[in-house]
Amino acid sequence: MDTGWLQDFVTLAQVNNFTRAAEIRHSSQAAFSRRIRALEAWVGAELIDRSVFPTRLTEEGSRFLEHALEIVRRVADARIDMADRPSGYRSMIRIAAPHALATGMLPQWWHDWTQRLPAIGCTVNPVNVHDAVTSLVAGNADLLVCFHNPQQPIHLDTAQYERLTLCAQSLRPYAAPALLAQHRWTFPGSTQRPMPVLAYSPGAYLARMTDLILDNAPQPPVMERQAESDMADVLREMAIAGHGIAWLPDCVAQRALDAGLLVSISEEPRWTLRLSVMAYRDTTNDRPGVGRLWNRLRNLYESTAPHPA
Repeated sequence: MDTGWLQDFVTLAQVNNFTRAAEIRHSSQAAFSRRIRALEAWVGAELIDRSVFPTRLTEEGSRFLEHALEIVRRVADARIDMADRPSGYRSMIRIAAPHALATGMLPQWWHDWTQRLPAIGCTVNPVNVHDAVTSLVAGNADLLVCFHNPQQPIHLDTAQYERLTLCAQSLRPYAAPALLAQHRWTFPGSTQRPMPVLAYSPGAYLARMTDLILDNAPQPPVMERQAESDMADVLREMAIAGHGIAWLPDCVAQRALDAGLLVSISEEPRWTLRLSVMAYRDTTNDRPGVGRLWNRLRNLYESTAPHPA
């Protein structure tokens, strides 16, 4: 089947006149009519009601028009997408993710996700959770990866946005061993000796998660804020330098923990919050490569990932 027949059919459906449609398609009417007949033979149904004037679509033609329009649009999109691209071009997946996940998890994930998907690359936009969600909703991101907790959920219409649980993380307090060795205070601080805290900026998603921990802590913490940032990576480095305690996700703290640069300062579960890491995509997004990547994520995570926190 020649895809040009579909464009002929769409044009005829728009103008309801063989002569005018043939002119638009720069064809003789006889050749144009033959192509429409050939399309009908391929479909196996009459698409045009030729018994009336002006011509109109049959019931089968109306149904087929929806498919034809979609195919024509996809072919046009593919041509635009590939125009002037080198032969080695990769479909670029636009990923919006918080800094902590973009640096702490995505590099290894991307290797796992794409090892069976040739010709796919990524453009990563590390932003805060609010801006990451906004990017997805605005159509500026193909994939949203972010933290999730049922007490602070991401509100997206489940009829339009699919989600997958990628893994679980814990948000817990860490400090440098040298800071703890000074014995200037004891966790969780006291009026006489408050504990130094490295905090997330107000409004940051992990700030709200930390507040949930502190609001439900086994005893009221007494804190003295030393520094703040909306980036967990910054707080980690400040903690390593001995400036205070930081509540960090596993993915941010793990390397420093393994290297002995940080230690967890409490095993009490109520000082820790469980988080899920979720991936979201807009089901109406048909950019090249997005569907293939999402199917790969389904295969990797649908039966293995933990339920959302």
